[in-house]
Amino acid sequence: MAELNNMNDNVDDGTVLTPVEQAAIVLLSIGEEPAAAVLRCLSREELLEVTQVMSRMSGIKVESVKHAMQTFFDDYRQQSGVHGASRTYLKRSLDLALGSDIANSVLNNIYGDAIRPKMARLQWASPKWLAEYIVNEHVQMQAVFLAFLPPALAGQILDALPLDGRDLVLLNLARLDEIDRDLLIELDELVGRCLGTLDTQSTSVEGIRQVAEILNRMPGNRAALVELLRAHDPEVVSEIEMSMYDFFILSRQSEVAITRILEDVPLELWAIALKGAEPAVRDAILKTMPRRQAQSFEDMMRRSGPVPLSRIEQTRQEIMATVKGLADAGEIEVQLFAEAVVE
Repeated sequence: MAELNNMNDNVDDGTVLTPVEQAAIVLLSIGEEPAAAVLRCLSREELLEVTQVMSRMSGIKVESVKHAMQTFFDDYRQQSGVHGASRTYLKRSLDLALGSDIANSVLNNIYGDAIRPKMARLQWASPKWLAEYIVNEHVQMQAVFLAFLPPALAGQILDALPLDGRDLVLLNLARLDEIDRDLLIELDELVGRCLGTLDTQSTSVEGIRQVAEILNRMPGNRAALVELLRAHDPEVVSEIEMSMYDFFILSRQSEVAITRILEDVPLELWAIALKGAEPAVRDAILKTMPRRQAQSFEDMMRRSGPVPLSRIEQTRQEIMATVKGLADAGEIEVQLFAEAVVE
């Protein structure tokens, strides 16, 4: 009871909870059997006092429950040196005592949902920089760090981590179910340090790529806007236009457009450019070729052997320059981005 009596503070809505009221909330939250075990340890006066408060309580506000539970766990951790209950244990107990809705609200506050807004700020950091920042953390912390990030960003960070440790990070991530509060506190401290360092760094933004994506998705007369930009800086516009013509967009072009492109691009270039290309691009090209030509092309691919990545990238750029030339001349209509379709 002495530990419970230490809890006395204001909650966010201005209500002042007495130590006994906070003790009553904790006992109501942990379920009948655990509460009975605690009550057996109290003196007669303490038992009467706390049970009278428990019997009078009704309509307890969520903020009051959050505050009482949080204060109890903080005091308990400082004094006992024993780790708190698992989320599963508390979920069962709080469901019985307070109902599922309030229990979920309390647990979300206790178990880390507050860290998500901080993690969201990290999306502006370079994945490589984030990987360098966490590379010396233990593998479990690396896994928890990735667990709170969007999958695309987490994948880029994982790809930037040393190859010989990625499997263990993924294994620990796959095994995550419940994350105890101490680990979340450690994660919060790591994210705080990371954000503190990030605030002193310049942020890398792919401006050319972002403008290309915006133009690709902008309705209306994009060509007129591009010409206005060209009047300001022709070199930048040239980079933007090339960025809009990414090699992968070939996977979503019509057969008419690809047939026309095949007329201007020799098979030898395709044999290089399609090395390591996404299956969707390969399929789009091969299914447009006449059957005999496709068979001959596949034989050429097999005979060509390994090709340096730099040469592959250069060849793809040459092909996309040809595609852009055909589009500018009005000979083909290019779909620069995936559009929604209706059956």
